Amino acid sequence: MTKLAGYDDEMVDAATKLEGSGMRDVARRAVRAEIAATAMELFLAEGYEETTVKQIGAAVGMAGRTLFRYFDTKEDLVIGGLIELGADVAAALARRPADEDPWNALRHALQVCVESMEGDELGLRRATMLANTPSLRTAMLDKQLRWQQMLVPHIENRLPGPEQLRALQSRALVSAALTCLDVGATVWTEVEGSQPLTHLVDAAFAAVRT
Repeated sequence: MTKLAGYDDEMVDAATKLEGSGMRDVARRAVRAEIAATAMELFLAEGYEETTVKQIGAAVGMAGRTLFRYFDTKEDLVIGGLIELGADVAAALARRPADEDPWNALRHALQVCVESMEGDELGLRRATMLANTPSLRTAMLDKQLRWQQMLVPHIENRLPGPEQLRALQSRALVSAALTCLDVGATVWTEVEGSQPLTHLVDAAFAAVRT
């Protein structure tokens, strides 16, 4: 773990005052990503409950008060990246063929998440921590709801019928799809990665469709 090079409180203050050309947002995302990555290293090494915000701040060379300019809570350090991943899933869903079955479109779009988890050397350890930390359950539920908000409109547009019915059906489909993803990820941690996450998620989707 290394401290954020060149990021002391005064420089962060200056960065937040930048205007124009999107540079402020780009810089902010970069700092957020670095902080979250360092925090996750600490969580995995020491345990989520055992790691303090003060420790995270020290690891990145940033005071606690500055850290909370980027993350509202300690839980946000865990789910912040997951919210961004949900946006990637929504973008993938928007790119699926217009005539594709909504359920299949959801499965294909969620492959973005599956590949992110399988392709990350820390993916299994991170999933295990999330599954085994009761204090993160509320944060994970919030993540689930925010993903639904991003995905539901894309599914609703694919469904026929009156608006009220499409609204209900799209929420049900997205909720079921995300549950299948969660079930697959949970089993993946239980078998310690001995089975591909892709296959487990496929099996969960097939079980619901049967």
